[in-house]
Amino acid sequence: MVKETSLNKSMNSAQKHYSSMFFLPSYKKSLLAIAIICILGVSTCSFALFPSVNSFLLGITLFALTITADFVTSELVLKSDPLFIPRRILAMSFYGWLLWLGFLALGAVLGYVFGALLLVKLSLLGFAAVVTLRIIVFAAVSYATKGKQIVAMLLQPGACSLTFLVFWQTLFPAITLQIALFLLFAPIFAYAAMAIFLSSIDRLGKTAYSLPGLRLFRAFMLNWVTDANEPLEKELEEMGENADIEVKLLKFDATKPKTAIIVPQVHPGPFKNIGSSLLPSLLKKSYDSSYNCSSCVPLGILGHELDLASQPQNNRIVAQVLAHAKVEAQDTLASPMVRAIVGSALACCQIFGDTAFLSFSLAPQTTEDLPQELGRIVTEKARKLGLKNALVVNTHNCINNVVDTELHLDELERVATLSLQKAVDLPKKSFKSGSATVYPAEFNLKAGMGTGGITAVVVEVENQKIAYIVIDGNNMIPHLREKILNALTELEFDAAEVFTTDSHAVSALVTGRRGYHPVGEVMDHATLIHYVGEAAKEAEANLETCKAQHIEFIVPQVRVIGEERLKSVTTLVDKGLQKAKRIIFPIFGAEGVLLILLLLVF
Repeated sequence: MVKETSLNKSMNSAQKHYSSMFFLPSYKKSLLAIAIICILGVSTCSFALFPSVNSFLLGITLFALTITADFVTSELVLKSDPLFIPRRILAMSFYGWLLWLGFLALGAVLGYVFGALLLVKLSLLGFAAVVTLRIIVFAAVSYATKGKQIVAMLLQPGACSLTFLVFWQTLFPAITLQIALFLLFAPIFAYAAMAIFLSSIDRLGKTAYSLPGLRLFRAFMLNWVTDANEPLEKELEEMGENADIEVKLLKFDATKPKTAIIVPQVHPGPFKNIGSSLLPSLLKKSYDSSYNCSSCVPLGILGHELDLASQPQNNRIVAQVLAHAKVEAQDTLASPMVRAIVGSALACCQIFGDTAFLSFSLAPQTTEDLPQELGRIVTEKARKLGLKNALVVNTHNCINNVVDTELHLDELERVATLSLQKAVDLPKKSFKSGSATVYPAEFNLKAGMGTGGITAVVVEVENQKIAYIVIDGNNMIPHLREKILNALTELEFDAAEVFTTDSHAVSALVTGRRGYHPVGEVMDHATLIHYVGEAAKEAEANLETCKAQHIEFIVPQVRVIGEERLKSVTTLVDKGLQKAKRIIFPIFGAEGVLLILLLLVF
């Protein structure tokens, strides 16, 4: 049975929209396109009915006015608005001119049959369409004052429409007043339609989810376009709740720190650079820098119920980890690593001192988020077997469809008990440990590789050499784990397991069903496996006799989003866009009818 949880479904829907809103051309491409549209397109449409050199002067003037108006808008009117840099202002004018040219071309064609005045009327409708587009965009996402927004909405199309008015006045002097009245009323109609449209979206958020719809939308847009996370995180902080966050780590020390396996009970989401999405790489880089070693941050046993709300909350977790890790390691003995399989469930377990390090996988079936209760059950089982602590992690190393983990909970509990018992029964010996990290230059966030790279922690107990591979990414494609394990066997490692951090820093960056690429989906497998082998061999090369230490502490009153609130936010994004699609044509269609009726009076 395959089932997608309601939260995962809403998250995927939101990320899909979030990562594929629209294409934005470069500044040079927009500039060239506007020049072609104005100087060639508009001039040709005008020349077709009014063959005169003035038609080409019209196109040149419109191009010059557009560039000037956009410069004034970006450098003076909206200089303090981070969204509207020159490239985006010019791109908006490019899309506006594409729209306007469509009306002009239709007017030129129909003008042959119904008279040249039709070109004027369709051009006026094109002006209204462009103004409507700009009003929607600026009102929805700009952080500028209302006055500056209005100037930005009207400056470029207004300057160009006045140029058209001067041109037409020489041809149709009798209707100059009517044209001027249309140019006056069209923005008023458009602004009224926009107000109805946006208030409907805002009302959906407030009535259905008790959320500020428009504020959230602006914050989402600002983050999507500029990567600025503070406005959205401010909203998440306000709607979040406090929680006590448990953090566990297993550190290995020789004459100096060798490595640490750090597991905060925090989900690394919700997406991109928002909340705790970056926490795995932040924790790793901070620990590595402070203790001059290579650490790793695999995923704990939990889901989206504990996403942090902001970067300050991340920093609190990082600071506490660095402070508590100063404890000197004491445990000198470790067991070999054992595997156990029950049905679809696989567990790997190794004991360091009085601490069990246990990981779960359902590979080659989907291994996604696991319920917190499972971690608590395993910890209790470990204590019943005489152990004091258990560090339980989710390998998160295979995704195809999202499997209903409820079907496998019994198997996971049984395999945990079996692996713990097998590990406890084995004699413990002194052990060595080494670690290394590689950062593949070929793989970036869009390819599914987080900035934490690939970390290998190698442990050697008597004659067994184990490689724990942690990749900073959000899950893996099916069977890639098995390829990596086979490659490690060829490198003479006796046992191994592969983990991903579940970093959501790679999410909401690409189009597609998920809004992100799992590890291996768009990566060259041979190159990836080469880097895994490189990290493992480097970690093996620096093996030293080590001591281990389990550290556990609570970070109190950390601001988290919470599963229900996160579900509301992501559902609002999806439902808001769905509602926008339903109401946009009736609202702006009504505006269009009113404008056409206004044109019919002359």
